[in-house]
Amino acid sequence: MSFIYLASQSPRRSQLLDQLGVSHQLLLAQADEEDAEALEALRPGEAPAAYVQRVTGLKLDAAVARHRRRALPAAPILCADTTVALGRQILGKPADAEDARRMLRLLSGTTHRVLTAVALQHGRKRHALLSESRVRFARWSEAQLKAYVASGEPLGKAGAYAVQGRAAAMIEHISGSYSGIMGLPMFETAQLLRGAGFKL
Repeated sequence: MSFIYLASQSPRRSQLLDQLGVSHQLLLAQADEEDAEALEALRPGEAPAAYVQRVTGLKLDAAVARHRRRALPAAPILCADTTVALGRQILGKPADAEDARRMLRLLSGTTHRVLTAVALQHGRKRHALLSESRVRFARWSEAQLKAYVASGEPLGKAGAYAVQGRAAAMIEHISGSYSGIMGLPMFETAQLLRGAGFKL
């Protein structure tokens, strides 16, 4: 196989695939199709791991249907989703700056989990894996919080921060997959791609 489809708008996921040396084409929803954000609705009492795996499956279902509708050449389709969890509380993408400040106050001085599910559709077969990492933040001052949110970086990011961005200055400790925290766990992704016949 020479390439895969990436069903994600995240430039970080695309960069990580480039790092693995995997040629890929984007397979994104058009304006009249169901947007990925609409698939991210929470179910009451849903555990973070179950949530992120379910959402990834729904996104992959939508991407497979999109591929079929567009009659595109056959190739594996890759999808991923990331969520931040403080205990059983799921912190998705902030609605606005105030919501970002609220999330960062919750995470300040604590250790939280970052869960990234990745799934690959290869013909009729589907394989999926889950990466779980832990991140400990130092305690943020209100001035630091305001400055970080004003930078615009927290918007569109699960948990209202980007590990590869300015928030790195506040991270005391990480255990697990750095690339998983970014949005695409490279070890798990490589496992799925090798299973589909890619030489990495």
